[in-house]
Amino acid sequence: MTLPELQRAIYQLSVEEQLILLETLVQALRVRSQTKLERHTLVNQLRGCLKKPNQPALTDTDIELMREERLVEKYLK
Repeated sequence: MTLPELQRAIYQLSVEEQLILLETLVQALRVRSQTKLERHTLVNQLRGCLKKPNQPALTDTDIELMREERLVEKYLK
């Protein structure tokens, strides 16, 4: 369904159905905005953990080795 079709269909709903639709849209927007904020916060925290002062940034290889070590520790020990 396209946006114009949806907009036309809204006017065919009862007031009660329109309010339910509005509540559903608000909930969906809250979930999306919360997920984006959580990701943004997590990324900033990880940046702080990985970069140490006066040291070069970790390479992809370094990160992959850290990941591999963590998986071995988690599943094989």
